[in-house]
Amino acid sequence: MRAGSKIAQEGMTLIEVLVALLILTVGLLGAAAVQLNALKYTDSSRMTSQASFIAYDMMDRIRANSGADYTVTPPTSGNLNVARDQDLYDFATNIVNFGGPTATGSIALNQRVYTITITWSDARAANTTIAQRSFVLTSRAAVDPVSTP
Repeated sequence: MRAGSKIAQEGMTLIEVLVALLILTVGLLGAAAVQLNALKYTDSSRMTSQASFIAYDMMDRIRANSGADYTVTPPTSGNLNVARDQDLYDFATNIVNFGGPTATGSIALNQRVYTITITWSDARAANTTIAQRSFVLTSRAAVDPVSTP
């Protein structure tokens, strides 16, 4: 080395390495938070889709057996000899299997229009302990009779 020459720095200092590591850590934590939110909302939409499948299945069963009264309380056990009782038992069982013991389902009839309501806890997606979600399907089960003037 000659006297008076400038020595160029080679490599990085420890402070530069720590700053780069801090920036990388913040970025990875942000990516992890985004991934967790995506998982929460994916589960919530899966539950809504499952409720939709159960409600449409029940509406199809009501249409197939249109003479029966589906607004009664579901039986506690299945009965393969009575289609309505088996349908209502399957409906109640499907709701509990998908939404847990707090999930509920109801069927109401008003002037030949059926309303199927399924309610379940969606506390995981809402970040609370009491969040309730509902899926409501309203449909006419039979064709109106043709009236002549």
